[in-house]
Amino acid sequence: MDDVLVVGEALVDIVMRAGLVVGEHPGGSPANVALGLGRLGRRVSLLSRLGDDDRGERVRAHLAASGVTLAAGTMATGPTSTATARLDDRGVASYEFELDWRLPDAVERPPARALHTGSIAAFLAPGGEAVLELVRQAQRQVTVSYDPNARPVLMGAAGPARKRVEQFVAAADVVKVSDEDLAWLAPAADPADIAQDWLALGPALVVVTRGGEGATAVCAAGRVDVPAPSIAVVDTVGAGDAFMAGLLDALAGADLLGADRSDALHAIGRDALAAAARRATRVAAITCSRPGADPPTLAELLAAYPDEA
Repeated sequence: MDDVLVVGEALVDIVMRAGLVVGEHPGGSPANVALGLGRLGRRVSLLSRLGDDDRGERVRAHLAASGVTLAAGTMATGPTSTATARLDDRGVASYEFELDWRLPDAVERPPARALHTGSIAAFLAPGGEAVLELVRQAQRQVTVSYDPNARPVLMGAAGPARKRVEQFVAAADVVKVSDEDLAWLAPAADPADIAQDWLALGPALVVVTRGGEGATAVCAAGRVDVPAPSIAVVDTVGAGDAFMAGLLDALAGADLLGADRSDALHAIGRDALAAAARRATRVAAITCSRPGADPPTLAELLAAYPDEA
């Protein structure tokens, strides 16, 4: 059995700086989460859609090199989707997309202790509805985690988008969201207040990432604030996905994933939550210290932060 089944888009990031293409890299938020989990030593599979072209083969090989297994039906005919990431002078990325997202016609969910989804896969038709149904079917059978990873260019108006996001929040056990996402989804609200509102919808924990300011996490036991490590930022591509991978890795390490651990997850204490969020910020920090969505291996994490052993 896998630790985590990740469901969502895998694509190629075309990275541009100052109007020039500086590289192409495998990407897609869910695929990046799967990659991060694989590098941290977790057993992980990805249910996605990849074309039968050179880009699709590069993505497949990239994931396989980090131990990510592709679920049946992931390889399909046609081109592999792309996202153009435009970096500003701070290394912060904005995105434009050319993609086709749908699940295989007959989905068989591989056995896993947890199911993670989010981003485009949880929103864009026609695949988004199938993902929501898959998540609802998985409730109480696995630990469900969700990251909105909002893409306003694809998601339309913020009001309807928030309603859609909260359908997934209500079906999830673990939710991670960035302060930038919340600034778009709920511009007049304090992110910590939204985290508490979302916690009341049913998750065991909600974590708000705040970039260089760290993260704020809430659970039934209360709130914790975790600072981010001080680093020289190269770019932020894949940082949120690395955080999500680090968070799930920490919960797996604490034996808090799986249907049989649901009560324990919902009873998580502030110290355990802070430790999980701290590990996640460190995984994200290493990713931000080098170009592209390049999360650390477990060995690299322990070399940088020996107390994580």
